[in-house]
Amino acid sequence: MLSWEQSSSLAKMQRERAWVEIDLTAIAHNVSQIKRLLQSRTALMAVVKADAYGHGSIAIAQAALQSGATWLGVATIPEGIELRESGIQAPILILGATYTPEQIRAIARWNLQPTLCTPKQALVFAETIATLNTSPLSVHLKLDTGMSRLGTDWQAAMEFAQLVQRLPNLAIASIYSHLATAESLDRRVVHQQQQRFETAIAQIKAAGVKVPKLHLANSAGTLTDATLHYDMVRVGLALYGLYPAAHLKSVLSLKSVLQVKARITQLKTIQAGTGVSYGHRFVADRETAIAVLGIGYADGIPRNLSNQMNAIVRGQLVPQIGAVTMDQLMLDVSQVPNLQEGDVVTILGHDGQESISADDWAETLGTISWEILCSFKHRLPRVAVGQALPGFALDVK
Repeated sequence: MLSWEQSSSLAKMQRERAWVEIDLTAIAHNVSQIKRLLQSRTALMAVVKADAYGHGSIAIAQAALQSGATWLGVATIPEGIELRESGIQAPILILGATYTPEQIRAIARWNLQPTLCTPKQALVFAETIATLNTSPLSVHLKLDTGMSRLGTDWQAAMEFAQLVQRLPNLAIASIYSHLATAESLDRRVVHQQQQRFETAIAQIKAAGVKVPKLHLANSAGTLTDATLHYDMVRVGLALYGLYPAAHLKSVLSLKSVLQVKARITQLKTIQAGTGVSYGHRFVADRETAIAVLGIGYADGIPRNLSNQMNAIVRGQLVPQIGAVTMDQLMLDVSQVPNLQEGDVVTILGHDGQESISADDWAETLGTISWEILCSFKHRLPRVAVGQALPGFALDVK
């Protein structure tokens, strides 16, 4: 968990360098937008794994639940425990695979709900739970319908579900699968996966297995096709205000939750012919005003963006120059007059009419916005700049 500052003096000190701003009102807005796509019977799971994609899991989970989400999704047991320790009581699904007795005991102790992927895993769960003085454990069965990642092959789903239903101390809470190409304009794989999922579910029900809940859609599936919604959708990226693909921007209006900001730590002027930063990968072709910022690749700014990124200074786009270093980077601010040390620069986000998004970085780097969001390191404090709902108090300042 990335620490949110609790002390105003500590917060001020941390924001003297660089920080990540998290707009919780944007979470409320995005949840509202997503729920407009759903029928009343369809629950919304807010996926807050990986520290809520780098946004800060506890505050994001609180905001999402206050705004209408009813489930939370995490990848690991420690992520779930962290939410429980904060006082969150909503059901929490562990999306990753767990299988050791120690893990199983922790799941039961903290009232988490695991994903079962194989019959072998189910047997270990049943054996371990039998040694505990506890009520039956709610479990979720994962089917592989074409992702080729976690889950039992959909063609063996009936036998898997029958086995779990027979095992003592386990109660099937849902059956689910995961879409591999939901953001694609080519819908063939999505339709194939959905057909496989429904075939497996029909066979499971015909065998007399009770299935309380079905879920299949991720963010892209939620935005593209209402028939994928079933009893619940699992939304990650869209919760944070980004779209799984550009063509989905017309489906609903999302607000970006995260901004990255840094302060100018030094201003200087260099002459034509002067090199900047390691390796002199940038050499000034004119007299150039430079602003040095206290943020670098140790904070999550990709070094491969050197000489390929912009920042926003007083509402103007300015180019980054020279190699991004571990703790600092440099900007050409020749066109922005009257700057001072301590002025705030927007690295990702918006200022005036200009904006820079994680999608912009991802396109330049040939990667995805998910990776960009998850890259910002622990030494950047997360600062809440809004609240999800009127009267909703956060334990952050």
